[in-house]
Amino acid sequence: MGKLTAEAIVERALTVGDAEGLDAVTIRRLATDLGVTPMALYWHFKNKEQLLVGMADHLVAGFTPAPDDGRPWQEQIRGLVVGLITMLRSHPCAKSILEQVDQTAVPNFLAVWNQALGLARSAGFNTDESCLISKYLLQSAISIADAPVHFRAGMSQEEIAELVRCKRAGLQTLPPDRYPHLVEMAAPMVQPTDSGVWDTFGVDLILSGIEALAARR
Repeated sequence: MGKLTAEAIVERALTVGDAEGLDAVTIRRLATDLGVTPMALYWHFKNKEQLLVGMADHLVAGFTPAPDDGRPWQEQIRGLVVGLITMLRSHPCAKSILEQVDQTAVPNFLAVWNQALGLARSAGFNTDESCLISKYLLQSAISIADAPVHFRAGMSQEEIAELVRCKRAGLQTLPPDRYPHLVEMAAPMVQPTDSGVWDTFGVDLILSGIEALAARR
């Protein structure tokens, strides 16, 4: 192969992480897949921690926040959250990566975070409130982007169906006098929800709270 680049390494790492989970992402495994020695990878990433930061930065680079374009802050925040969800949804391992890294060490994530802070300020919130809002927004986007029902990487459709069946049965067999609502809603609780409905309702839920607070200013 040609000259090994950091981009080629993180792209391969993301492919492995999506298919097999982050535990399968090791320097030795990637070196074998890329046909190089482990030392060739260490030139770019000294350890797995640095590799995960590189993977996170590459992920978020797929979503470039638009500059302030004069639209109402509500529309800009929605665009920020939806764009981030869409980008993260394309990689099943994205949530695990962002949970394991120091997000302040990820330049592209900082750009998104910076914009979220600015939009919160433009909505009339003070600095402390804006910090909290930005954190809630970004963490909510990461959680919403994760599958509506989270499954382990590499599971077959048959395994997923069996897992859903077992979870549903477990809820349905709970004492109905003690857990009436869990028993009643056992099926929708565990059944994978259409991602469009999941995303729309989730974003509306988060943003409605922010808009309601802003309206009280």
